[in-house]
Amino acid sequence: MGTSGTLGKQAETFNYGVVRQFTIMTIFWGVIGMAVGVLIAAQLFWPELNFNTPWLSYGRLRPVHTNTVIFAFGGTALFATSYYVVQRTCQVRLFSDKLAAFTFWGWQACLLAGFLTLPMGFTSTKEYAEYEWPIDILITLVWVAYAVVFFGTIVKRRVRHIYVANWFFGSYILTIAILHIFNNIEIPVSMWKSYSAYSGVQDAMVQWWYGHNAVGFFLTTSFLGMMYYFVPKQAERPIYSYRLSIVHFWALAFTYMWAGPHHLHYTSLPDWTQALGMVFSLILLAPSWGGMINGIMTLSGAWHKLRTDPILKFLVVGLSFYGMSTFEGSMMSIRTVNALSHYTDWTVGHVHAGALGWVSMTIFGSLYYLIPRLYGRTTMASMKQVELHFWLATIGVVLYIASMWVAGVMQGLMWRATGDDGTLTYSFVESVKATYPLYFIRLLGGIMFLSGMLLMAWNTFKTVVGQPKPNPRVYLYNPDSTDPALVGPASDKAVTGTASA
Repeated sequence: MGTSGTLGKQAETFNYGVVRQFTIMTIFWGVIGMAVGVLIAAQLFWPELNFNTPWLSYGRLRPVHTNTVIFAFGGTALFATSYYVVQRTCQVRLFSDKLAAFTFWGWQACLLAGFLTLPMGFTSTKEYAEYEWPIDILITLVWVAYAVVFFGTIVKRRVRHIYVANWFFGSYILTIAILHIFNNIEIPVSMWKSYSAYSGVQDAMVQWWYGHNAVGFFLTTSFLGMMYYFVPKQAERPIYSYRLSIVHFWALAFTYMWAGPHHLHYTSLPDWTQALGMVFSLILLAPSWGGMINGIMTLSGAWHKLRTDPILKFLVVGLSFYGMSTFEGSMMSIRTVNALSHYTDWTVGHVHAGALGWVSMTIFGSLYYLIPRLYGRTTMASMKQVELHFWLATIGVVLYIASMWVAGVMQGLMWRATGDDGTLTYSFVESVKATYPLYFIRLLGGIMFLSGMLLMAWNTFKTVVGQPKPNPRVYLYNPDSTDPALVGPASDKAVTGTASA
C-alpha cells in the first residue's frame, strides 16, 4: 500500500468527533437498557419488586427496556459505526458536520424523551414503535438528516467503488424511514395521546409489517453492514466472496419485506396472507445463511487468531448466533410450529438469541475495534477485561436462551394438554408455577450479561480518559488499488479503494 503514487495527502480530515460521541453514548445506553432488563426479569421472579407504583411496574418498564436496548443501544451503535465506515471506505469527511451533530443531539433527545414518557404511560401501544406522535416527528427529522449525511458522503466519495458495507447501511436507512412513516400515521387528540390511522386487522398487519422489518433491517441488514467491515479488518483477511455479499444483499432485501404476517398466524388475517408470510420466512433462510457463511468463511486462513483475539471471538460468536437465530425464526414461522411456540417464552428466548447473541456481540466486537482508534491507541486499556467480557456475555446469553427454550416448550405442551374428556389437563397457574425456577436462571444469565456491559464501560473509561481526540487526515488511495483486508478474491473483481483504519 505504500508504493509510490498510491498515496496523496489531503488537507481534509475525517470527522471522528461525532463517531466518538455516538460510541460513548452506545455504552451508556447499553448499561441503562440492560439494567432495566435485569430489573424486569427480577420482577417476574420477585413480584414485590414492582414497588406498588405504575411507573416501576413490569407493564411500564418492559417497553422501556425494549426501546432502550433496540433504539438507544443498537441504534446509537449503528450511527457510530456507519459514520465511521462510510468515511473510511469513501475516503472523504462526512457530508455535513452540522447535520451530523444534529443527528447526535436529536437522536439523544428522542431516546431521552421515550425513556421518560413510556414509564408515565404515554405510549402509542404499537409493537417496537411505542413512542407518541411528538417523538415520532422528531425521529423523522433526525432520520432524514441521517440519510442526507450518509448518502451525501457516498455521493462525494473519492473512489469509484461503493463498498458492500455501505449497501447494507444504506438499505437500512431507507427502509426504516419508510417503515417508520407508514407505521406511525396517527391522529393526535392531545399532546401525548393519539389513535392509529388504521384499525382492526389492518392495524395488526401494518404493525407487524413494521415489526418484522424493524428486526430485518434495523437489527439485521444494518449489523451485516457492521460485520462486512469489522470482521475482515479484525481478521486481516479478505471477504470470502464479494459476489456472494451482493447476491445475499439483494435476496435479503427482497425477501424480508414479505415475512411479517408469520407473526399473525391463527388470527383474523386472511389465510393466504399468513401462508405468504410463512413461505417467504422459509425462503429467507437462504440469504440469511449466505451472509453468515460469508462472514465465518472470511476467517479462512486466520482461524488460529480465535485462540488469542477476544474481539474476533465476539464477532464470530455473533455470526454463529445470527445463523442459529435465522434458522430458528424460519422454523417458528411454520404454522404448526407456531401453534406450539406462540405466546410462550420460546419467543422470548428466540428474540434474545438475536438481540444478545447476534446484535450485542457484533456491537461489542466492533466497538472494541473502534474505540482505541478513535482515541489514538492501538488496543483497549485491558485486553484481559475484553476476554472476561466475552465469557460473561457468552455464558450469560446461553443461560438466558436455554432457560427460555425449556420454559417455552413446556408452556406450549402444558397449555395444549387435554384429558380423555377434552378438558385441559393443567390450569394456567400450574404452567406459571412450573416456569418459576427457569425465570431465576434467566435472571442469572441477564445479570452476567449486564456485568459484562459494566466491565466494558469501565474498560472504555480507562481507555479514553486523558487520551487525545484525533481527526486523522484523509489519505486518498488510487481507486484502482485495493485494501487486502476488505476486498474479496480476485475472481470477484472488486475494489474498495479504502485506507487501512
